[in-house]
Amino acid sequence: MGQLSDFFQTFDFSVLRLPTIGFNTAIEILIMTYVVYKFVKWVQRTTAWALFRGIFLIFLVSVLSYFLRLHTLSWIISNTFSVGIIALIVIFQPELRSALERIGKNQLARLVVPQSNTGDALSPDSAEAVIKAALDMSAEKTGAFIVIERTVSLGEYESTGVRLDADITSQLLENIFVDKTPLHDGAVIIRGNKIVSASCIMTLTKKEIGAEYGTRHRAAVGTSEVTDADIIVVSEETGKISFAKEGELYKNLGRTDLEKILLNNQSPSKRKGLWKGWGYHEKINRDIHKGPYS
Repeated sequence: MGQLSDFFQTFDFSVLRLPTIGFNTAIEILIMTYVVYKFVKWVQRTTAWALFRGIFLIFLVSVLSYFLRLHTLSWIISNTFSVGIIALIVIFQPELRSALERIGKNQLARLVVPQSNTGDALSPDSAEAVIKAALDMSAEKTGAFIVIERTVSLGEYESTGVRLDADITSQLLENIFVDKTPLHDGAVIIRGNKIVSASCIMTLTKKEIGAEYGTRHRAAVGTSEVTDADIIVVSEETGKISFAKEGELYKNLGRTDLEKILLNNQSPSKRKGLWKGWGYHEKINRDIHKGPYS
């Protein structure tokens, strides 16, 4: 106790200074906090979460081996880390691509680097044809998968199907998805006011959406995660209509809900300004949650 008392008596507390946080530092802290939070939230929704935990465990083992002087284990881990960056790029390639695609879809990214318009907006007649076809197929319990292109091009998916380049009619859409016909399996892609391709293979989501949903719904959610398309799915088992947007699945839609989505909202590429682009997605979420399925 005497030594401790002597220390406090001789210590010059005048040299202590509390760190000052300026405006720039505060902004930097907020940005980094947000980035880390979004990164953790994104990783938790992907299969990368298990890999991330494995990497964190290896890191803890390496720290323990250093302090416990486990030389052989430290040598193995240090040599593994020497190629770790390349290994991470290879292991996380799908997740990294997905993350970059989501960043590119952000409204701020579109403001900095404008997205070229991929076609005309869906006309009221074409929207009505899609709505009628969806409702008719719902009544008949005919499975359907309709993808309406917005600002992100669907060219890579279009090439996996059969080219049609046909006008949009409810009769054509219903005939395409009749069971056992050559084009019924897969998605129909609509660009502008044309059905450009049918029987297209789309991206499957890796997240859990419920055991009651099949491949169509998983592909709808997966495609909505990497594009800004409006995606309508009709269940073959129940006849219920669902809508996928930005990785979310909105279920049990009716005519009013489809009209709100396809008739009463413009594509973000048609709107002027950053805030209106955000408002478009907020309006969709607000409107469709007013439906009978909310």
